[in-house]
Amino acid sequence: MGFVLGLVMGVIVGLALIVGFVRSENSRSKRRSELATTVAAFARMTVGDSRKLLSPEHYPSWVVFSQQQKLTWLNLQLEKIWPYVNEAASELIKTNVDPILEQYRPVLLASLSFSKFTLGTVAPQFTGVSIIEDGSEGITMELEMQWDGNPSIILDIKTYLGVALPVQVKNIGFTGLFRLIFRPLVDEFPCFGAVCYSLRKKKKLDFTLKVIGGDISTIPGLSDAIDGTIRDAIEDSITWPVRKIVPILPGDYSDLELKPIGILEVKLVQAKELTNKDLIGKSDPFAKLYIRPLRNRMKKSRTINNQLNPVWNEHFEFIVEDASTQHLTVKIYDEEGVQSAELIGCAQIYLKDLEPGKVKDVWLKLVKDLEIQRDNKNRGHVHLELLYCPFGMKNGFTNPFAKNFSMTSLEKVLKNGAEGKEVAENGDEAKKRKEVIIRGVLSVTVISAEDLAPTDLMGKADPFVVLTMKKTEAKNKTRVCSMPMSLTP
Repeated sequence: MGFVLGLVMGVIVGLALIVGFVRSENSRSKRRSELATTVAAFARMTVGDSRKLLSPEHYPSWVVFSQQQKLTWLNLQLEKIWPYVNEAASELIKTNVDPILEQYRPVLLASLSFSKFTLGTVAPQFTGVSIIEDGSEGITMELEMQWDGNPSIILDIKTYLGVALPVQVKNIGFTGLFRLIFRPLVDEFPCFGAVCYSLRKKKKLDFTLKVIGGDISTIPGLSDAIDGTIRDAIEDSITWPVRKIVPILPGDYSDLELKPIGILEVKLVQAKELTNKDLIGKSDPFAKLYIRPLRNRMKKSRTINNQLNPVWNEHFEFIVEDASTQHLTVKIYDEEGVQSAELIGCAQIYLKDLEPGKVKDVWLKLVKDLEIQRDNKNRGHVHLELLYCPFGMKNGFTNPFAKNFSMTSLEKVLKNGAEGKEVAENGDEAKKRKEVIIRGVLSVTVISAEDLAPTDLMGKADPFVVLTMKKTEAKNKTRVCSMPMSLTP
């Protein structure tokens, strides 16, 4: 009897284990199937789908949604044809850059030119391509390129003492964004009339200079001068908005050439809470402003000694060539005398954010590096007043920065106060040093008064009004009202 009971219980337990195992496997199979379906759905998701599911603040800082497409196929083909591209491009670059090197030649050199220029055997790598939708009648394409090549570049340098120095440019590392513009579109093969190319953005450009058979440091300042000349030549020859036009079909393509389109008026007002760079005393700040980083286009303010809240009130003008992409850069430095100036902070504002014909008053936060936006340290702020005036703009506004701008009598009083001048009662002008910023003009009309208190024996008064502007200590006085019933003038 016990044996039979044990056998029955064993069968029951065995069946229960089998049923449990089967159900467990079915459940696991169902979960795997659902997971595979979910993974397949994620695999079909596009960037647009992911942005709909999660808002940008839910993504970590290292997640970047790129609009660029990979160009592995182009890099493979470029490696095959690079020997021919090297020969053609080397001669083209040498011909175009030589005159610009001479234009920016340092004053301590008698001549500066290429004696040898080849791009080497290593082809650049294109890491991405994107199409720019700018609303123009053409196709705009941007290619991101990296190049760590082995070029053979030798500069022939001659000093006024008759010394010839062959300087080799080596260890070149470059990363940048090239822009190609196919315009205008036509109904004749290849369907566009010309190609414009330009270096849209220079992300990195590193190189070293070495005198063949010598040391470049033997001539003080020579290395820095040549380095600056090379960078200026690149900036002025091919960096956007400069563009090179290659005609494909016969026609007039003068509309594609680089032309000034307007003037940017800038008033550098002041800065505040600047970082102190001096161990003893305070920094001696000055500012450099530019749209294109060329030496002949940079503007420099005066230096204000021992001040972390400098007031400049200086006016500058800049030529604008492409308001949609260009920006104004401001860099604040600490003057160090014979040593190189130390950067306090920098800021920039895009011209596309300015309304033509309207003055924009802005405070910009200073950062350490414009490319790396992870600087949380307080380096101060800079105050600017900006006015963008396109050429040919027809409107009724008056440029308040213009030299021939006519001022009202009240504005003249304010200006005299801002310049530290006060008109004394005897007619003499006493000069005072004031740090006053004029941000606008306040016009006041004195209309009437009521229920004035009598001040003379006849129960009347001879009232007049004095208007005082604080800080400038400027005063303006109305005429004396001696009419009957002068308690209500």
